Amino acid sequence: MASGVHSAVEIIAKKQQGLALSRDEINWFAKSSALGTIPDYQISAFLMAVYFRGMNLQETRDLVEAMIGTGKVLSLASIRDVKVDKHSTGGVGDKISLIVGPLVASVGVRVPMVSGRALGHTGGTLDKLESIPGFRANISAAAFERIVRDVGIAIIGQTDEIAPADRKMYALRDVTSTIVCPPLIVGSILSKKIASGTDAVVLDVKMGRGAFMKTTGEASSLARLLARVAAALGMKTSSIITRMDEPLGYCVGNAIEVREAVEVLKGKWVSDLVEVSLALGSEMLLLAGKARTRREARTLLVTALVGGKGLQKFREMVRAQGGDVRAIDDPCRLPQPRATVRLLGRTDGYLSEIDALEVGKIALTLGAGRMRSEDEVDHAAGIQFLVKRGDRVRRGDPIALLYARDRRTAARSSALLRGAIRVSRSRPKLRPVVVGKVTRAGIEDLRS
Repeated sequence: MASGVHSAVEIIAKKQQGLALSRDEINWFAKSSALGTIPDYQISAFLMAVYFRGMNLQETRDLVEAMIGTGKVLSLASIRDVKVDKHSTGGVGDKISLIVGPLVASVGVRVPMVSGRALGHTGGTLDKLESIPGFRANISAAAFERIVRDVGIAIIGQTDEIAPADRKMYALRDVTSTIVCPPLIVGSILSKKIASGTDAVVLDVKMGRGAFMKTTGEASSLARLLARVAAALGMKTSSIITRMDEPLGYCVGNAIEVREAVEVLKGKWVSDLVEVSLALGSEMLLLAGKARTRREARTLLVTALVGGKGLQKFREMVRAQGGDVRAIDDPCRLPQPRATVRLLGRTDGYLSEIDALEVGKIALTLGAGRMRSEDEVDHAAGIQFLVKRGDRVRRGDPIALLYARDRRTAARSSALLRGAIRVSRSRPKLRPVVVGKVTRAGIEDLRS
């Protein structure tokens, strides 16, 4: 095959055979995907071939560069400070970006965030933010740069200028069950981050029942692959592994997660949300050179949280991106569900398990996510737990509230939710939500 003259069928067949693709082949496929000159079904076949056959390190690096090359790299030239982003590999109830982004920005770090939408059973930061009336996640590159420079933080979606090939593949991965594939995950994350003009990124690599990576080993392997490819492309990274066996915080959805994030920024100490935010935020400050030690970074963030600086920065960001800031102090201005159903306890004991994967799937049935790429999200739908793992529960007491468009959907989902929780006679042993930082030597315990 002559250089630059390719066929989607031949490239797909080559990868199906487990052969390595050349840089030229990967570039051609990425460019053709972005331009729409090859159909979705061939892109889907390519994703499936990579899912089963994988990619070596060089292919993965080439994929990142090819995806970046289909669009523009935002310069953010007017911002001379070190710019640091944060990215999660996907979780249930994961509203950490809404907390840690404003907190870090409030102590002087520039935070240009390019975030995604719901993917599979996991929630999307953009879907949450767009539950705020008027909030615009799709803004121009010039507006993005201006807001990051003047406010300190902006959270936007993937524009036509940022890695358009990834934008196409990202949507198709969701509906072709090719989400859990390390080279595709690395390609998607790093192409967006590098193209957005950020200098460094802290990676929240989830592991556990509700994560794409189920074990610590899988999470560590993904973190190291991300670090190797990022370093080869000139980007600094730091990876923290966090647990995703149960949902983060009490709320799973969109508007209700915004409400919970605001409550944390107002000073409500939801332990797992705060601990993950402080762990990731501390790494962001260290990468930006705003703190010399993790203890110093944590102190800066706690002071900003208690003093309301993070909340004020969140208000500034929402206002700059067209959102109604009145919704921050008056949750009634956020989308409200038409139907609410209570899930009541059937036995006395301790809540010993909340299956994050099943909860994420149930949130999908309520309308909080997408079954198909063209589906619209119901921003009011979701699940609010009233207790956490380890809490005492009694028969007849409410355990959770389910929000949906109609009572029938909420009631049907309530029956499913009952199967996702377990109550035991003895209190379960609680494990720290932050597993540790991935280093060359292993996993560093951040509690020491």
